[in-house]
Amino acid sequence: MLYTTAFEGTIMPALTAIYAKAIICITLLLTSAAIPVHAIEWPQDVTAKEGTIVVYQPQPESLTGNILQGRAAMSLELIDRDEPIFGAFWFSARIDTNKDIATVRNIEVTKVRWPDSQPADEQRFTEVVEKELENSQFEISMQRLSASLANAKQEKQSLAEIKSDAPDILFRQQLAVLLAFDGTPQFRDIENSPYERALNTPFAVARNKQTQKLYLSNGTYWYTADNPLGPWQVTEYPPADLVKMLPESSQTPAKSADAPAVIAVDKPTELVSTDGKPQWQSLTAGKLLYVSNTETAWIRETSSGDMYLLLSGRWFKSKKQAGPWRFVRPDKLPASFNEIPPESDIGGLRVSVAGTTEAEQAMLDAQIPQTAAIKRDAAKLSVEYDGEPKFDAIPGTQVAYAVNTTTQVLKINNQYYAVDNGVWFSASNAKGPWQVADNIPNDEIAKIPPSSPVYNTTYVEIYDSTPEVVYVGYTPGYMWSYPYYGVPVYGTGWYYPPYWGRYYYPRPPTWGLHVGYNPWTGWNAGVSWSNGFFSVGIGWSAGWGNHYYPGRCCGGYYGGGYRRPVVINTGDINIGNSVSIGNRTNISNKLANNNIAGTKLTGNRVGKNNLYNRPETRNRNADPAKINNKFKPANHNKARTNNVFADKNGNLARDLDGKWQNRDKGSWSPAPETRQKIETGINNREISQPKSLSNPLPTRPNNPVNGHSNINRPMNNHNFDREGLNRARNARQHGAMREGRRGR
Repeated sequence: MLYTTAFEGTIMPALTAIYAKAIICITLLLTSAAIPVHAIEWPQDVTAKEGTIVVYQPQPESLTGNILQGRAAMSLELIDRDEPIFGAFWFSARIDTNKDIATVRNIEVTKVRWPDSQPADEQRFTEVVEKELENSQFEISMQRLSASLANAKQEKQSLAEIKSDAPDILFRQQLAVLLAFDGTPQFRDIENSPYERALNTPFAVARNKQTQKLYLSNGTYWYTADNPLGPWQVTEYPPADLVKMLPESSQTPAKSADAPAVIAVDKPTELVSTDGKPQWQSLTAGKLLYVSNTETAWIRETSSGDMYLLLSGRWFKSKKQAGPWRFVRPDKLPASFNEIPPESDIGGLRVSVAGTTEAEQAMLDAQIPQTAAIKRDAAKLSVEYDGEPKFDAIPGTQVAYAVNTTTQVLKINNQYYAVDNGVWFSASNAKGPWQVADNIPNDEIAKIPPSSPVYNTTYVEIYDSTPEVVYVGYTPGYMWSYPYYGVPVYGTGWYYPPYWGRYYYPRPPTWGLHVGYNPWTGWNAGVSWSNGFFSVGIGWSAGWGNHYYPGRCCGGYYGGGYRRPVVINTGDINIGNSVSIGNRTNISNKLANNNIAGTKLTGNRVGKNNLYNRPETRNRNADPAKINNKFKPANHNKARTNNVFADKNGNLARDLDGKWQNRDKGSWSPAPETRQKIETGINNREISQPKSLSNPLPTRPNNPVNGHSNINRPMNNHNFDREGLNRARNARQHGAMREGRRGR
């Protein structure tokens, strides 16, 4: 795989050097927010010879990898009966995710309860349900699934080795751009020209080899300097031959009056730029103030006088602007932060305040993997190295990683493993040939620490395989998004030195990208002047929710040497629309027309270039159900309302305008107002959760009732779980609301 920067007669596309792979990790999710998402309505039904099985929206109890376990209310509408027979079933299933949709398949019914039936009918009814459900598949929106997981017991932990040391923080009272170099500025000749270009920056920086004069452009404004680190001055008279080398640039440079300032740095830095003096606005009854004329979250707590900045999802605190700035855990913020109104200009910051609904929802979203089915004969991988393969050992592990390639290649016990676009490959030689892997040494890979630039590979899994297909998936950690004390943060905080040889291979940065997150669009990068100087035409859009990017999105700037960036795949198996397996094609790294003139800072709202923290649309042809052609899709039952629930004890309940009715002896009646905390056998059974789908699904308990192992007898109303049902109802409503907002 080549990531090149050839000039082919012009300074651009090479001059752009394109944004960091980390920006691709974020910006690869370039927004399909405007694309309407059709609602996936519930209940859904499947048809059997005996009648119709109506399944109400599932209530998940756990999600591990792509194994979903939960329960659902149902009704069996038999051909020979006028009234439906209500019941509840517990299940274990596999899920496949496709942008905003999760497909539930391979359903194994592990327990059934029939409060409406007689013992003589229970076994027959159960056999009908088991037979039909195991051959059926259901679709649920990701918004509904993640919201319903809020009602399940989920393991929440922070990552002990994530770093949160503050970067250098600069303040400017003017529109400004951060020109970031990855270490000491490095230059290479531009063939057939009197210029050389800077390799280790995402900006278009050229230097005249004779005069040593430097030039910088975004296609509209031009700047000049005598030193790469500045000071940079606006010029309206750049060299004509240089202007001609930029195909996307204006042949008449823009006037300098509105040009933003350029601040050059060579170490991890964040820039806070205000349009003039900071304008403080009051919020939450005067408890908090915020700066309204910047795109950076900048807040002051009035009682203490402490100022807070939110950078890459992390809060930093200081008494004064000059610092020092120190990290503050998001679960230790002042109580007034939880009172920030969701509808306010800074309401999006609530996702970075532990304990808010928005933060909890983001944590749940992060638990749902993005999955795909990979055809073995179509998935190809070719790895190219800068010379012979070179590996560095990862301390504390038996793992070494290749440093002189853009591919993430691991060496473990003299076997080689590579992650490409969220898919594991294996080979007996570092140069291949590579094949889609059936399994990986999980125990060793799991030991890779955040201090390693290949840490994100620990979030990519192999779930299952057949002779033709391998089922894979990954969670947001692969895209460098992590849960941290109850909120999502971007990046590990570690600085990974780049590789220098004939070519320059950068590593994923945490700082300098002006990364932000909001609960509806996920991560976004470069929304302010600090990184909104120009837009990069990437030509590769996929990620977590239109959001976070697989494969080689894992490493700093695309650039280096004399070659042009090559990052996109166009093969037969798509993992995320354009993120696919196959031969690579060049990405576009021309400067976009960014229309800087007249743009104003708009407060702490989400700007354009919103990115999602889930991958882009999966290729439906790669879905397991499509490949196997095995599962019968369920249909929306328009005659029924999605207001029936099963509590943890198997009681059937119906929500009528906020009032619960209980199903008992074939009819609905007002539910008991109180419940006793009486434990039942239904939840006492432990079901082991396999980490890999290569393990078998959980087996049914050996608890025969009436000759059938998974039928459970009705329970008394005093076990009615009103509190749990209220939570389930709220989660269902919240998921429907999120689905509706996502579809607008």
